[in-house]
Amino acid sequence: MSSSHFTSPLYLLSFTLLLQIAIGTNPLFHFCSSSGNFAANGPYEANLNTLMSYLYLTAPLTGFASGSVGQSYNQANGLALCRGDVNTTDCRSCLAEAGSEIRTLCPNNEGAIIWYDECELKYSNLDFFGKIDNENKFYMWNLKNVSDPIYFNENTKELLRKLAEEAYGSPKMYASGELKIGEHKKLYGLVQCTRDLSSIDCKKCIDEAISELPSCCDGKEGGRVVGGSCNVRYEIYPFVNA
Repeated sequence: MSSSHFTSPLYLLSFTLLLQIAIGTNPLFHFCSSSGNFAANGPYEANLNTLMSYLYLTAPLTGFASGSVGQSYNQANGLALCRGDVNTTDCRSCLAEAGSEIRTLCPNNEGAIIWYDECELKYSNLDFFGKIDNENKFYMWNLKNVSDPIYFNENTKELLRKLAEEAYGSPKMYASGELKIGEHKKLYGLVQCTRDLSSIDCKKCIDEAISELPSCCDGKEGGRVVGGSCNVRYEIYPFVNA
């Protein structure tokens, strides 16, 4: 886990200006922390603004960034993650949108998390780095059912478990792929972790997410388990960039 502390004036660039290039997409989901609120124009908000600017500037270079600003009760901790196939430009646009939207949805909350198709943004007054986030989680599924749920579910599990093996040992902690099902159909999958996790915890997080798919998405043509530390997804159509 590589959390950075920084106070350089470079990161004091107005976050308002950064948000002007944001794209107009809708978030998948968000949570506002109930742990506490910060005072407007106080030290925590100043640290959070600096942190958000840093994540916006840094994350698109490699698809991930984490950092902390401030000390003690006023310390802001955060991370930004873009989907492993997303390019620098789209990553930056997604994070700009995420930063704008989460500050609107959770204006004074000391912690918050928001997800889009292409990125995730999370911050908190608590040090959460290197810990599997089991609290912030949601599920999505396709309304259509498959014709043979048992066969389909077995293939889904096979594909995602294969991708899990690839992801937890890779630098990006990301993997996507496909599996032929039947003569003319394919199943597509994706797994990804935030890079503050160890390889072991990444694998543990993904395996747990895969185990939860039957609860939400049994026999569905597509499904996702999305958490603060990892996410898994499958569809019967390609959904990542080649």
